[in-house]
Amino acid sequence: MNFPPLATSFTLALPAWLNDELADLPDVIPSLDDRVALVNRLADRNWREGNGGPFAALVAERETGRIVSVGVNVVLAANVSSGHAEVTALGTAQARLSTWDLGGAGLPDHELVVNWRPCVQCYGAAMWSGITSLVLAGHGPECEELTTFDEGPMIETWVEAFEERGIAVTLDVAKADAVRVFQHYRDAVDAGDTVVYNARQA
Repeated sequence: MNFPPLATSFTLALPAWLNDELADLPDVIPSLDDRVALVNRLADRNWREGNGGPFAALVAERETGRIVSVGVNVVLAANVSSGHAEVTALGTAQARLSTWDLGGAGLPDHELVVNWRPCVQCYGAAMWSGITSLVLAGHGPECEELTTFDEGPMIETWVEAFEERGIAVTLDVAKADAVRVFQHYRDAVDAGDTVVYNARQA
């Protein structure tokens, strides 16, 4: 076996089908419920398309609802374990605005909307991104119980830790819809139609 040469870059590219989903998306989605409904819908399509897990996220201007970016989980498509929805949504927002700090001087407040509580990786990614608001469709044990993903050892005071850093947290905006996506995913896992990408199949 020939060992490949040393890699000097990697890419987390969003899937082509996302362009179709977003073709008629308005620049501004004023309703928080509608923004959450969008991430739930994209999360459901994402695993069906084979890109990765049933997760999606978006970044919006907090006051106006102007959509800055949308992201989905691309772990399977990219073969990069860190290619989570929050990472792609935050990264594309920062690329669009040409800043690593979404809370920088002169910028409006930005929120991150996700279809479930962040894993331990995305907990850090969200915390250091500069957002001032985190909105979750749901949180709790249902994600790990249904999907069998290992979300990592999240601290019990994760909400307080965000809020201590000036990041407001809104929970369970559309939890039943988020859980329904996970149940559909679990049905596919049980049928052998999709892959749970825990490291070493743990």
